Amino acid sequence: MMTELKLPAKPIKGPGLTVAGVIILQFLLILIVQVFEYKFTKVGIISGIAITIAFAGGLYLGRPGTSFSAVVNPPIAFLAATIISMVTVGGSGFHVTKIGLDLVTSLAGVAPFLVIGAAISWPLHLLKARRESAAHDQN
Repeated sequence: MMTELKLPAKPIKGPGLTVAGVIILQFLLILIVQVFEYKFTKVGIISGIAITIAFAGGLYLGRPGTSFSAVVNPPIAFLAATIISMVTVGGSGFHVTKIGLDLVTSLAGVAPFLVIGAAISWPLHLLKARRESAAHDQN
């Protein structure tokens, strides 16, 4: 006897988040966690976990058709959040050489999470796109 895996109900009522909603949700999650982490140490594992959650949350909470932006946005949101948090909370100011070095250091700290998140999210996006295309062709 085979049992079906049932996901919990989505916390968002209706069809889900739009593309803009997914982008804002991912950016704010990464920014808030990164600012919190910058208060105590440099960017690392906690921000990496937030990036992974941003990948998964964008795919889970988005409407049909938003999976592409949910997969593409987290690295871009990480870049923007890193620059904002370095200039404000990080204490480096807006010195070009310091920002470049801090940016490379931050990217090195979360690179495994970016790669793992992308490696898992892209096949899920392609699977969702195929299912949506097949459902659209049947109608």
